[in-house]
Order: sequence, then structure tokens, then C-alpha cells
Amino acid sequence: MNRKENIKKAIDKEILWDIVVIGGGSSGLGVALDGLSRGLKVLLLEKADFAKGTSSRSTKLIHGGFRYLAQGDILLVLEALKERGRILKNAPHLAHNQSFIIPVYSLFDRMKYTIGLKIYDLMAGSLSIEKSQFISKKAIIQRLPNIRQDKLKGGIIYYDGQFDDARLALNVAQTCNELGGVMLNYMKVTHLNKNSKGKIDGVHVKDQFSTKAFEVKAKMVVNATGVFADKILKMDNPGTPKMIQPSQGIHLVMDSSFLSHKDALMIPKTSDGRVLFAIPWYNKLVVGTTDTLRKKTKMESDILQKEIDFILKTAEKYLIKAPTRKDVLSVYAGLRPLAAPKNEDEKTREISRSHKIIVSKSNLVTLTGGKWTTFRKMGEDTVDYYKQITGETPGKSKSAKQHIFGYSLTKKHDYMDIYGSERKNLNKLIAKDPELSEKLHPDFPYIKAEVTWAVRTGMAFKLEDVLARRIRVLFLDARVAISMIPETARIMAKELAKDQSWIDKESAEFKKLAQKYIIED
Repeated sequence: MNRKENIKKAIDKEILWDIVVIGGGSSGLGVALDGLSRGLKVLLLEKADFAKGTSSRSTKLIHGGFRYLAQGDILLVLEALKERGRILKNAPHLAHNQSFIIPVYSLFDRMKYTIGLKIYDLMAGSLSIEKSQFISKKAIIQRLPNIRQDKLKGGIIYYDGQFDDARLALNVAQTCNELGGVMLNYMKVTHLNKNSKGKIDGVHVKDQFSTKAFEVKAKMVVNATGVFADKILKMDNPGTPKMIQPSQGIHLVMDSSFLSHKDALMIPKTSDGRVLFAIPWYNKLVVGTTDTLRKKTKMESDILQKEIDFILKTAEKYLIKAPTRKDVLSVYAGLRPLAAPKNEDEKTREISRSHKIIVSKSNLVTLTGGKWTTFRKMGEDTVDYYKQITGETPGKSKSAKQHIFGYSLTKKHDYMDIYGSERKNLNKLIAKDPELSEKLHPDFPYIKAEVTWAVRTGMAFKLEDVLARRIRVLFLDARVAISMIPETARIMAKELAKDQSWIDKESAEFKKLAQKYIIED
């Protein structure tokens, strides 16, 4: 992707876009992907970086949502299981099967979860991964040696999918770019344009870097801004009531020695009625999540001490060697765009995770809710409104079988597999400049070539873009991310033709951000 080239296309006054998507997270990318699969002209505008918000802060799961089964949300689970299978097929370089173990401490729990997971397996149909099964106490201790053994009866092993959320976002954006879409980060929509009949016919946009503004014309405008959807709705109609209730989920990242390098732990019912996951990810362990109502929507939400304590105390109940605050390498928070509750007593875990599509009087189409697993289906359902808005019939959706950029079945089973088919191009880059094969930090696999590649092909313009989302070190170990600042900034400055003042400014900004991911003892 090339931002300068895409800007030239975006400002072309001769182009009437079929769909303009506001938001470059999973929802917006799903809309763009599906629209392009139908032959429509699509422009996507993201005010920050792709997946800067919630879409890079997930539990890293592609899953059907076993807990939704217990809530009776059968249709959501069926839809998610089908989409799980599609992501595993369409992005094998980024998504893979992950084994989960539910420890069982009573015969009742053994029966309940065994039956529930057998139903879960059956619902997946032909897209099923592997069948769940009960394993003995001895087997579970061998697989999870740090699990508490008091009253342990055994465990149930089942399978879901795991992925890298921010990298999938980037690869979907690159897929859209290859399909003829125009994808732009750091482009803020400041105004919705309307015709004489009060119908939206375009948007006013401001480049966050150059501050230049321009207008684009569109047949259909989609608001896919997640927790910020209310801001666009009020831009359309200042009197629009609040539709989004942000719910915060945090994750703690620690050394994988606290659990396992292979199997994930699923605690089916915590003290607040949620589930808690402990999942191996890039040789670390991601533990979460929480469900805390927040009043304000921010890109970098403040993490509450009670959330950290809740995760640590829950982990302590299940692990012999329990993690403490000093063991946390990084902590990150994301805001879920839940539908605003009808009454104050309604709990966030009881609010449906199904996506919703709303069309305003001005024809603004707003997509809310949902999750990464169903991002493609969310996009398909949204583009289905194209005929209602424009009177034109779009082509048939082909996104279900669309291979994602980097698609490759060839694996060497090392970190660089995430680049898929692009790996060969990275190797060519290194062949021209062997220095680029050097590591950015001795304890992590990231190399200098990845920084160069992120700038040249991944539209990375800020230190954060690289250290948080193109490579995931900020989420894995915030202190290590800070140590990578000088060399990463130097390489980026060379690629972007920036001076020392840019390096100093970016370094200071990223260090300030990274401090928020560190828990002080």
C-alpha cells in the first residue's frame, strides 16, 4: 500500500465512490472487503492507524463463543463457528488451531462442560477443528504442570482458533488495496455532506499529517467506528440519543512459564460470572479479560487497579505459582462497543455481542457490535443495505472465499511465518542489505528489515504503528519496546526522510505511551 498514491485517488473529484467507510478497525475492514468483493468502488478512511483501537486489543481468539451457548445465543454461535472456519482457511499464515483446557473439579462440571462442548463441536459441522474430549488428572498435570491439583478431577480439552489481530487488520487492508480499494490511515472525517433532500452524499476529510482538507462524493457512507460511533451519529444528527455503552476489557501479559507454551487455559466461570482465558501468544501468556463499564471513549483507555487485581486473584485460584504485579510484562485495554443498556441494572455480559446495523433518515449506515471472528459477515450484512440506500443492486458477495493478503500454506514453523507469501520479499530485502537481518532486541525475533518493510509496504508512519501493531512488542513487553525506540526510530526516519527533531518527538511520544502499558510494583 502506498499512502501518497491512495491520496491522489481519494481526492480525484471525478470519482463517485460507491461506498465510503469511516473506520479502519475490524468492522470497517469487513465492510470494505465485502464491498470490493462485489465489484464496488470503496474508500476507507481511518483517523488514526488501522486497528489502533479495540481491534488490536482483543484476546487473540477466533472463536465461536462457547459461553454464548450457555446464554442461549445459538444463532450467534453458529455464525461465529462458520466464520471461524473461514478465517482459518483464508488466512492460514495468521490464524491457527489452539487447544484449550477447562479444569474440572466436580463430576457435575465434567458432565456439564462435556455435553456443552460436544454440542459446540456439532454446531461447527464441516468447519469443525478437532473433537473435544475429557482427559485425566494425570494428563492435565502433564500438559499444565502449574495447575492447582486440589480436588482436580481432570479436564476437558477443546479447540478454537488463535490469531494476531492487528496483523490481520493490516493484511485485510492490503487485500482491499489489491482488490482496487483505496485505504487511508490518519484521515479524519470532520463533516458529513448532504444534498438538498437531506441525504448524505459524501464526507469532508482532513489529513492528520498535512492538515490539508478535501471532500469526497459517495453513494453510501458507513459509520464503522466502533466505540466512537456515537460521535459520527451526532455529526449526522446532534439530537441522536446515545447508542454505545463502552465496556472495558484488559489483558495482562506475562512469561509463558506460568502455564504452558502450547495449551491455553479456559476458566468457565469467574467470580463475576465471566470466563477468563490464559493463552500462549508469541511465546508469552495473555491473561484476560474484564468487563467494566466506562463513561468515556478514548483510544488509550485508563486501566483500573481493580481490573488488574481481579485477573491476578482469579489466576491465583488456579495456578500453583501465581503471577504477581511484578511478573506483568505488559497490560493493555480495549473498549467493546456494546449497545447501550435499556436499564441500569443490565449487566454487560448479558448484552448481546451480535452486530447491529442502523440506517438513519439521512441514509447514514451505522454498524455496531460484533467481534473479530465475525468481521467478514458483519461487512456482508452491511453491504446488503447498498440496494436500499442507492437503488442499485450490487454483485454477489465473494468475501467468504477471499484469500487474505499473504496467504500461504507453506510454513517453517517460526515467527516469520506470519508474513506468509511476503516472506520471500523480506528475504530479498535482506539479501540487498544484510544488516537488516539483525535483531532489534536479543530476546525477541524482530529484525530491522521488518521496520523497513512496515514503512515501505504497510503504511506505518509513527513509532507506535511499528512497535505496537506491525510488530507486537508493545503488547508483549512494554519495557523491551522502550529499549527498541532508538534503532526503530533511526530506521523509520531514514525511510520517511525525517530529521532528528522527528526522531526526538516520536521517541518522546512513544515512551510516554509505553509507560501506560507498564504496571508499577
